[in-house]
Amino acid sequence: MATKPPAGDPVQDAPQVARPQHAAAGLPAIGHTLRIAQQQMGLARTARTLLKVNQKNGFDCPGCAWPEGDKRHTAEFCENGAKAVAEEATLRRVTPDFFAEHPLADLAGRSGYWLGQQGRITEPMYLPEGADRYQAVPWERAFEIIAEELRALDSPDEALFYTSGRTSNEAAFLFQLFAREFGTNNLPDCSNMCHESSGSALNETIGIGKGSVNLEDLHQADLIIVAGQNPGTNHPRMLSALEQAKSAGAKIISVNPLPEAGMERFKNPQTPLGMLKGTALNDLFLQIRIGGDQALFRLLNKLVIETEGATDQDFIREHTHGYEELAATAKRADWQETLTATGLTRPEIERALAMILASQRTIVCWAMGLTQHKHSVATIREVVNLLLLRGNIGRPGAGVCPVRGHSNVQGDRTMGIFERPAPAFLDALDREFGITSPRGHGYDVVRSIEALRDGKAKVLFAMGGNFVGATPDTAVTEAAIRRACLTVHVSTKLNRSHAVTGRRALILPTLGRTDKDVQASGKQFVTVEDSMGMVHASRGNLAPASPHLLSEPAIVARMARAVLGDASRTPWEEFEKDYAAIRDRISRVVPGFEDFNARAARPEGFRLPHGPRDERRFPTKTGKANFTAAPVEYPEVPEGRLLLQTLRSHDQYNTTIYGLDDRYRGITGGRRVVMVHPEDAAELGLADGSYTDLVGEWKDGVERRAPGFRVVHYPTARGCAAAYYPETNVLVPLDSTADTSNTPASKSVVVRFEPA
Repeated sequence: MATKPPAGDPVQDAPQVARPQHAAAGLPAIGHTLRIAQQQMGLARTARTLLKVNQKNGFDCPGCAWPEGDKRHTAEFCENGAKAVAEEATLRRVTPDFFAEHPLADLAGRSGYWLGQQGRITEPMYLPEGADRYQAVPWERAFEIIAEELRALDSPDEALFYTSGRTSNEAAFLFQLFAREFGTNNLPDCSNMCHESSGSALNETIGIGKGSVNLEDLHQADLIIVAGQNPGTNHPRMLSALEQAKSAGAKIISVNPLPEAGMERFKNPQTPLGMLKGTALNDLFLQIRIGGDQALFRLLNKLVIETEGATDQDFIREHTHGYEELAATAKRADWQETLTATGLTRPEIERALAMILASQRTIVCWAMGLTQHKHSVATIREVVNLLLLRGNIGRPGAGVCPVRGHSNVQGDRTMGIFERPAPAFLDALDREFGITSPRGHGYDVVRSIEALRDGKAKVLFAMGGNFVGATPDTAVTEAAIRRACLTVHVSTKLNRSHAVTGRRALILPTLGRTDKDVQASGKQFVTVEDSMGMVHASRGNLAPASPHLLSEPAIVARMARAVLGDASRTPWEEFEKDYAAIRDRISRVVPGFEDFNARAARPEGFRLPHGPRDERRFPTKTGKANFTAAPVEYPEVPEGRLLLQTLRSHDQYNTTIYGLDDRYRGITGGRRVVMVHPEDAAELGLADGSYTDLVGEWKDGVERRAPGFRVVHYPTARGCAAAYYPETNVLVPLDSTADTSNTPASKSVVVRFEPA
């Protein structure tokens, strides 16, 4: 049977450290999955729930956005996906009695792990101004409070409407429609903090901010480059695709500051041989210094251009623009500067070049290790340059593959969750609903925090997620949030954002992916879009955690009716009753969703069109794929300092902490650890097992300190360090962001070490 949540926060003062592992998944993953699931759900509910994950007649995993093939395994989930499902389908409950027993000050002093372990929130909760704890509130009154605050604003642009990547297509479409009918484009979302750099780079270079490959392309590739990504923890089902590619003869290059178990060897739990022996994935591991990727790809591009017959001149002539400028700029790429920037050796780079030249079909995959630096957009453009030089866009087994981290973050953007919407999208929205959408750009996440800090925004409404836990510069962000008149969070479970509030606050409990959704017209389903542009249905199969929960579409529809009143001609009540009515409207607004209801009913779903992939049509300003030639940048770190990257543990999904272990890295029983190369540690006088404060250094001179971290001697790249977020978000300055995308530079934090 399921176990009770922890009564007190576990002590994390003395994390234990063993040797890192060199293989991922296998029997340990199965055991850990079953243990977590049993603790949260009990045995019978575990079986009933997990066998529906990612099935054609089941629900989409609320974890990552990795796609499913047409043929599904009986157990179509990974360890971390099972953890995500178990935490949502938990039998633990957070009732009004819990809030009566735990005042706000108590919640604010708890860890994110403890908060998340308490279970599902069962009723709407309200924190009145001046109160010390939340109290139950009827839904009608909750919407009245929201309407009071929004109507009292001097401008609609004083409201912020944030979206988490878990939000369904139907809810996201209604949410952006409401925001724009209300009068603002302030639609920040979690993509602003992760793959915004990918979208910015890809829109400029190939004309669409999404990856150009599907799952079958990975299986057909000759070479797969995995850069700045740890699939074994963050996208474990990707390891199966890499294994299949290897069995077909593909080579794999991993580019990362840390060696990761999943890229070394994958023990596939779906097969007996896989569990016992596994498959070695890496053919070449390039242990690059943090932020050196642009320099690496620029030199590789120079070497490709200089190799006779290596470029696809027919493709370049017919489908690209800017080759001459790139070729002239690439000539200046310098070996010594590249070796300094990357920490690699010349033979390593030459071996990578040989593998690239031997491949006719190359895919480059990447994640946050490329997207969260000042020069991230330029780095991803350089990746695109490499693929364009050899005609590897719009060819089977080749292309760009930004691996999204949340299950519908890509779909939310497709539905219009964007602070800088395309005029054509707004025109279509206005024609369909008879409204006049604002045309001025809104605030992204960083600018939203600045607006709250500066008194320019007064209401934050968050559709899912953990805004406070996910954002940078923790002290600045929390102070900004506390200046708001009202904060509202649509949530399934507790997190840090419920303990850091505006003068008034609401928690609106919602259905999860695992829950049955029954409305006036009958049982409903929602849709999501995976990382490769497949749209499919998701149907929960469990009784809701409480009769007092509302679905996300219902919450938006009722809020819209309360705020907009009779002046709105949008049929909000109809949308709440029947989500098919929402999909009908989407089909007339969003390109690629024609006949949405019929296609969503197909068990396999449908694939969205992608011009570069499907027909080598590039909807850019030039009408072609664009080479780019930005100056090469890389972080330069003062003597006596290291460059810190923030990252996840294996017991973590985004800001959700499932446990206190990082099994593959050999760390158990605590999260406040900093991984440092033994030689760097010796130079800095940091003994293994000693405790230190991490102090960030930034041009504003403000001291940002993360105290009490255990030093772990670890084989990271020289000059680099690594520690978990959200504990280290306090070190990331709010204005340290990527050029163009404004994504927080959470992978490039200069730190010094002071005794704890």
